[in-house]
Amino acid sequence: MSLPAAPRINPSILSADFVNMQADLARIATADFAHVDVMDNHFVPNLTFGPQMVERIQATSPIPLDVHLMIDDPDRWAPGYAELGAASVTFHLEAASDPVALARRLRDIGSRAGVAIKPGTAGDALYDILDEFDQVLVMTVEPGFGGQGFIPETMPKLSALVAEARRRGSNAWFQVDGGISDATIAQAAAAGADTFVAGSAVYGADSIEAAIAGLRERARAGNLES
Repeated sequence: MSLPAAPRINPSILSADFVNMQADLARIATADFAHVDVMDNHFVPNLTFGPQMVERIQATSPIPLDVHLMIDDPDRWAPGYAELGAASVTFHLEAASDPVALARRLRDIGSRAGVAIKPGTAGDALYDILDEFDQVLVMTVEPGFGGQGFIPETMPKLSALVAEARRRGSNAWFQVDGGISDATIAQAAAAGADTFVAGSAVYGADSIEAAIAGLRERARAGNLES
């Protein structure tokens, strides 16, 4: 399994300074996407951004938005985020009534269509519909809060999903989110991830640009060791 020439690093703005959001978006200009966690206090026990805030982030971000919807009823709400111009919109398999129809709708609007699964959701729940998605997000923490520890037991599921996707001819990106840092990113890359969400590992660094570059290098190294 080969990574792209430069593994994608998507800093989570959940770790940014909400009062100075425009400035903190500018600080991640060397990253690939700004990862935006939308939480509704129903699907997960936390409340973050809604459409109005995402619209403002979209207008000020120097890089495309990677929106991760941790919400109930994404069949109803997800298309609206694509209509705001998000480059990628990911919803949870556990919350969607018709994930295939929703993925097709997101793509019709112009966004990449992503699907996410929680640590406890079996990967084979996606096997028969992998071809419908541009991105598969394997959560490496329980969704809802930043700053949690990486769950290494999710790696065999990621590896199996990547292998199944490639067997089926899918070129989907495989993203990991949760506890991604200098200490864990190589392990995730070795398991087949090519797109990495990092929050505190980026925004908590003395140099954000150096942190992004360092994560890319460690991802490359992990892939070479796989």
